[in-house]
Amino acid sequence: MGDFWLKTSGTWINALTVLVGTGVGLRLRGSLSLSMQQVMTQGLGLITLVIGFGMANSFNQVKAGAIAGVILGLLAMVTGGLLGEWWALEKQLEALGDWLKRRVRSGGSFTEGFVAASLLFCVGPMALIGSLNNGLSGDSTLLLIKATMDAIASIALSNSFGIGVGFSCFPLIVYQGGLSLTAAVLAQQLPDPATNPAVQLTSGVGGLMIIGIGLNLLEVTKVRVASFLPALLVAPMLYALTQWIASR
Repeated sequence: MGDFWLKTSGTWINALTVLVGTGVGLRLRGSLSLSMQQVMTQGLGLITLVIGFGMANSFNQVKAGAIAGVILGLLAMVTGGLLGEWWALEKQLEALGDWLKRRVRSGGSFTEGFVAASLLFCVGPMALIGSLNNGLSGDSTLLLIKATMDAIASIALSNSFGIGVGFSCFPLIVYQGGLSLTAAVLAQQLPDPATNPAVQLTSGVGGLMIIGIGLNLLEVTKVRVASFLPALLVAPMLYALTQWIASR
């Protein structure tokens, strides 16, 4: 039991901060004017863009033979996006949010809050690398930093979208906890996640999705972020394929 907690502690703390942040946001919901709520959401959107662009810079650290990382990222996003549209991931996530909304009989933008928060908290290199580090060595530092950021984001999001934000802790537990446990089991086979090119490529793809979330929060456009989720799997597979071809 102690080893289980050591390898997944960051995930449980992260989930708790999301719930606490949601509670604070709901508590403040009636006391904040619409303009204040909009300012909080816009501030979150701007910070999200900054984080996304920073993560996307990891493309510069990747090179597979003569192919630059940004080209691999483009191929992964396009391929993953097509797969996501084919599997109707955006509609399925929205359907899940609607089902939860009916179960709790919640008003407001439950689905929007659940989907936006789930993607924001689960997509990105900090979730990926932090979970892997937690599972590999028991080091939860990255996830604790992420937990602090997610708490602030939960306050802003729940103030705008409502209780649906709190339910995002469930996919967060499944995703981050699953990664940590997998890393713990395969600790001897996994390379250092912080410097592995396949992980860096995946991080860059995640950064592009975070940028999409930021644009959605700012209402600049409507990016179908969920449809790009398969790109997180396509990216490392694409890197492995290019490495295999280069070695032939």
